[in-house]
Amino acid sequence: MDIGIWGMGRMGFNMVRRLVDKGDHRVVAGNRTSGKVDEAVAAGAEGAYSVEEFVGKLEPPRVLWSMLPAGDVTDEMVRHLTELADEGDIIVDGANSYFRDSVARAREVRGAGLRWLDAGVSGGIWGYDVGYCTMIGGDADAFEHVEPAFKTLAPENGYAFLGDAGAGHFAKMVHNGVEYGMLQAYAEGFEILQKSRYDYDLRALSSLWNQGSVVRSWLLELAERAFEKDANLESVRGYVEDSGEGRWTVLEAIEEDVPANAITGSLFARFASRQDDSFAMKVIAALRGEFGGHAIKEAATEHEK
Repeated sequence: MDIGIWGMGRMGFNMVRRLVDKGDHRVVAGNRTSGKVDEAVAAGAEGAYSVEEFVGKLEPPRVLWSMLPAGDVTDEMVRHLTELADEGDIIVDGANSYFRDSVARAREVRGAGLRWLDAGVSGGIWGYDVGYCTMIGGDADAFEHVEPAFKTLAPENGYAFLGDAGAGHFAKMVHNGVEYGMLQAYAEGFEILQKSRYDYDLRALSSLWNQGSVVRSWLLELAERAFEKDANLESVRGYVEDSGEGRWTVLEAIEEDVPANAITGSLFARFASRQDDSFAMKVIAALRGEFGGHAIKEAATEHEK
C-alpha cells in the first residue's frame, strides 16, 4: 500500500525502515529538516521536503501519518494536512497525544470530509527489530484501509482497533501510566538490594529474575544491559522526566474515582528526582530535629557545592 509518514525522529525513521524492509509498501517520508529525509531515501523511501510535496506524492485515498511530538506541533501539522488533503483521505496521529486532544482533532478532520485514526505506538528504539505494539482508535473503515501497514509495523498479534476517536491514545496513556509504576517498583527494589549488607551483582540478579520468575519482563532485560554497562550506575544522574502521559493517567483516575496509588506515587517520585535539595525534605528534617532531636545535616556552602 501507499503510505506517508511525516516526522523522522527515532520512532518515525525506524517505522519507515520497517515498512520498507518488511512489507510491500511504497513509503513517502517527510521531515522539517532535509538531512533526515535524505536518510530515509537512502533506506528505500521516497522523500518529501515540504508538507505540500508530501501530500502531492501520495494518491487518494491518502494515508498521512504524523509522527511528531504531542502538543502544538501536532496540532499545526494536523491542521495543515487537513487543508491539503482531499475528501476520504486518512490522517493518522502517531504521537503520544492526550486522548481529549485526539477527540477534538478527529472532529475537525471529519468536519472536512476526511477520516481519522489515533495510533498509540509502543516500541521505542527497538521497534524496527521487534515491532511496534499499536493501539488504534478512530474510523473503522480507515483502520481497514491502513491495516496492512499496521500488520507490517507490529509483531504478531501486536495491533488492535479499539474504538472511536481517542480510544487508541487513551489505551497508550494508561499503558504508559502502568509503565511508570513498573519502573518505580523495579527502581525501589534495586535500591534496596544495592544498599543491603550483601554484595549483589545486579546485572546477574536481573538475569536470574528473568528465568521463570513472576517479575520477569523486557524491562529486566534492559536493566541487565544497563548494569552491564555501569554496575552501580555511577555515570547516571537520578533525574527523571515525564512525557505527560503519566500525568494524564492520574487526571483520568481522579475523574473516574479510581485509586491509582502506584501510578500516582511513581509520578510524584519523578518530580522529587528533579529537586537537588527539596524544600519539603528540608521541612521534614527541621521538624524531626525540633520534635525528636534528630540530627540535621547542614546544607552545603557555595564553596562545597
